[in-house]
Amino acid sequence: MDNLTNTLGYPPRRIAVFRAIQLGDLLCAVPAFRALRAAFPDAHIALIGLPWAKEFVASYPRYFDEFIPFPGWPGLPEQPVDPVKTVLFLQQMQNRHWDVVLQMQGNGTLVNAMLSLVNAKALGGYYPAGTKSEEWAARTGLFFDYPVKSHEVHRHTSLMTFLGIASQGDALEFEPNETARQQALTVLTECRLKPGQYICIHPGGVSGRRWPVHRFAEVADALMDKGYTVVLTGTAGEIPIIDEVQSRMEHPAVSLAGRTSLATLGAILQFTALLVSNDTGVGHLGTACHTPSIILFTSADPAEWGPLDTSRHRVIYEDDAQDTHRVMTEANMLLTTYRPYYLETQTRTNNASA
Repeated sequence: MDNLTNTLGYPPRRIAVFRAIQLGDLLCAVPAFRALRAAFPDAHIALIGLPWAKEFVASYPRYFDEFIPFPGWPGLPEQPVDPVKTVLFLQQMQNRHWDVVLQMQGNGTLVNAMLSLVNAKALGGYYPAGTKSEEWAARTGLFFDYPVKSHEVHRHTSLMTFLGIASQGDALEFEPNETARQQALTVLTECRLKPGQYICIHPGGVSGRRWPVHRFAEVADALMDKGYTVVLTGTAGEIPIIDEVQSRMEHPAVSLAGRTSLATLGAILQFTALLVSNDTGVGHLGTACHTPSIILFTSADPAEWGPLDTSRHRVIYEDDAQDTHRVMTEANMLLTTYRPYYLETQTRTNNASA
């Protein structure tokens, strides 16, 4: 019997997961979400996240039944705190009478006490071992010593194992629905792009964790010299970075910055021949979409944040990419070894129906 059912005396019917951070962080937790749903197929499962994550939850209807926007908490840097909204959030959560709230944000120093105010029947997740103020969490039997030295995916699958929930594998996944696929094809048609004949480059991401824009421009030109069209992806806020890359290129690229939803971008990545990205959320999205990809790491540790499949998804350290040679070597290998994901799935479907 899993620990949650053992604690409650019955299988939980109402579960809320707290993970109010960014795209890459949520994608790395998908294998744990998959295991949670498999363990409790009939439960109502909600994700408490940052406002943007409404899109994320909509992309995983098989794992989540509800999205709950989080208004912030003192000390959490992701968004400013609105005290009125935060108090209202806690009151509303108390009125929901949750069976279980799982803290999957981080080590819990700031948020374990906050989530205890929700007054769920059971509260579990991570706690920082050796922190006296968190000893109450350790005594409940539902809190796992936060694994500092671990891959981010395995941090969360380890929590599920600790809770007695069977693993459903550690692969990332992202499956755009048919509407998103059609929207992506419309965007590609408008830009005169054909599936499999373009390469996505994502030069944005967290400041301080980006490969220099002039290097992205050089790689983009080299790929266009090979006959591919280059598509520059990014959010509306990353348009200045996209513009700078374009200004340094010899060939014209296509910019989709600010033009795609999360689901549509996922579909565009499944149609592309290759993704070249900084270590950021889109890099993880490419992994989840099975897109052959090159991920450039500057300050983060790939042992913690890199793709687990290092055949289709290649990691390059910034120190090994002082020019474009290493990136282009990996790009040439991936382009000759792998086909776009949509072609692979199309081939499997045709073979199955033959």
